[in-house]
Amino acid sequence: MTATSTLRTGHIGLNVTDLKRSLAFYGEVLGFDVLSEGNDDGRRFAFLGQDGKLTLTLWQQADGAYAPGLAGLHHLAWEAGTVEEVTAFESRLRERGIGFAYDGFVAHGEGAASGGIFFHDPDGTRLEISVPTGADGAPTPMADAPACGFF
Repeated sequence: MTATSTLRTGHIGLNVTDLKRSLAFYGEVLGFDVLSEGNDDGRRFAFLGQDGKLTLTLWQQADGAYAPGLAGLHHLAWEAGTVEEVTAFESRLRERGIGFAYDGFVAHGEGAASGGIFFHDPDGTRLEISVPTGADGAPTPMADAPACGFF
């Protein structure tokens, strides 16, 4: 089979337990705009994005929190432009009492130039905001594995 194009991520869909709470988190804390909302036979959903481009869909159809021991999504990561942008997000998250997997900005691995912050949304979904460069000298939380691996 010959590929005729390169696949790129179009958007990510997450099941959530409480759409209102998740909209506050992804909108107010992470800065996503609500592009549209709906209610399909009692099931609520929302399309979120930035600059009018769909990035994330939220579906209120989960009965419980994210379960890291089950197959499926490991974590969802966004790339920021600078370390300062990442640390600004870190401050916003800390102001709202969001827990982190590691204490602050960390490198992806020993000697890595990339790094970021690792935290969880209100349903426990693992999230990351990182940069490809600028993490030189940042702490490395895992000796033998990437920081984005086991949190």
